[in-house]
Amino acid sequence: MKKISDVQPTRTPMREQDPKVRARNFEEVPLGYSPEEARQEAARCLNCPRPMCVTGCPVNVNIPEFVALIDQGDFAGAARAIKKTSALPAVCGRVCPQENQCEAKCILGKKMEPLAIGRLERFAADYERENGLVQIPEKAPSTGKKVAVIGSGPAGLTVAGDLVLLGHEVTVFEAFHQAGGVLMYGIPEFRLPKAIVQKEVHYLEDLGVKFELNQVGGRSVDVRELLDVEGFDAVFLGVGAGLPAFMPIPGTELGNVYSANEYLTRSNLMKAYRFPEYDTPIAVGRNVCVVGGGNVAMDAARTAMRLGAETVKIVYRRSEAELPARAEEVHHAKQEGVEFLLLTNPISMQGDENGMLQSMTCVRMELGEPDASGRRSPVAVPGSEFTFETDLVIFSVGTGANPIITQSIPGLELTSRGYIAADENGRTSVDGVWAGGDIVTGAATVIKAMGAGRKAAKDIHEWLQNR
Repeated sequence: MKKISDVQPTRTPMREQDPKVRARNFEEVPLGYSPEEARQEAARCLNCPRPMCVTGCPVNVNIPEFVALIDQGDFAGAARAIKKTSALPAVCGRVCPQENQCEAKCILGKKMEPLAIGRLERFAADYERENGLVQIPEKAPSTGKKVAVIGSGPAGLTVAGDLVLLGHEVTVFEAFHQAGGVLMYGIPEFRLPKAIVQKEVHYLEDLGVKFELNQVGGRSVDVRELLDVEGFDAVFLGVGAGLPAFMPIPGTELGNVYSANEYLTRSNLMKAYRFPEYDTPIAVGRNVCVVGGGNVAMDAARTAMRLGAETVKIVYRRSEAELPARAEEVHHAKQEGVEFLLLTNPISMQGDENGMLQSMTCVRMELGEPDASGRRSPVAVPGSEFTFETDLVIFSVGTGANPIITQSIPGLELTSRGYIAADENGRTSVDGVWAGGDIVTGAATVIKAMGAGRKAAKDIHEWLQNR
């Protein structure tokens, strides 16, 4: 183990697009490490005998192993080391909240900046892909078992990748016309280029995973038919939690009031940002307001800016310390000109004679006692109401479980909030059916969904072997 005194105290910086330039384009913001920069950062690793960073990763990537390979210059080897436990390294390196997970456990962080684990993961995956060094690992002999995966988001892709390597025949059913789930419809191009997501999907196809697109779970795909008629031995439900949510305030029926789900799906998956090349219309507001403070709110605000808004405001009812979004996303939004109205809560929206949004009325808030989540509860300040003009409002206040599939499966137990009830391995109340990701937990991170997928895949494999 190296001495901490021998290590460069600050991270190797990553180059980014200039904020004034990137605020009006959809190209990726961080530009990635060069090989020299990656090796410089990897050399900061202390090679701890008990690497706590691994315990902070929901899929337990062997971080010291891949970092050491980067330090030695074996970049493709580093990518292959990550892929032993993570099916989506190029994705995770970009969108995982490493600062709250692996990097939060890094020993370097006690005295200086923690190792830039996410940046190094992204570098290794990109290097392998861009240099044509991707290898197809050896698969176990065929088991003759068939597994259906409904939903091709991070949980579903992880289950598919793990089970196909174990010798099972895997078919993924996806409701949209492209696989990738939230990676395609929810995360903007400037944070996660869609070509990278599709490369990861193609990698799974090369492993032998079959993808059936435009297949809606609970409509064109029936779980009982898959098990009883079509010969599948097990089913995994990874359909996410994409039911839009709005605040219960007057004015939500007005024109140009969006849910973040619809707004981002139009822009990302349906390519509205390239209209009219792609025939997907989207409202381009002049003065845009986004309600919410999570990563999705930042994505919506930064998308609105790139679509041509003159002003973009984030309205959030707590203070900056309570913002649930990643610090990096908040920092990037501020750099790009997004204004933050903190300790502020909407109470109504007003429209014109044609039913189109015209303004929003808000009230100032102050923080009271902590709520059940541990965050201090916001309380309205009497007499602090104010109104401002806005011609486009995007609500990013959470999502719910889509009932289409959950209500189509007899005997499937749900939680009080409509999510699927499942144990720690993803087993549901229906024999032969597992679930994981946001449809079980509610909206969470990509890597947590992948972690749930890994546990479910392991349990499905053991169950299939013991039948």
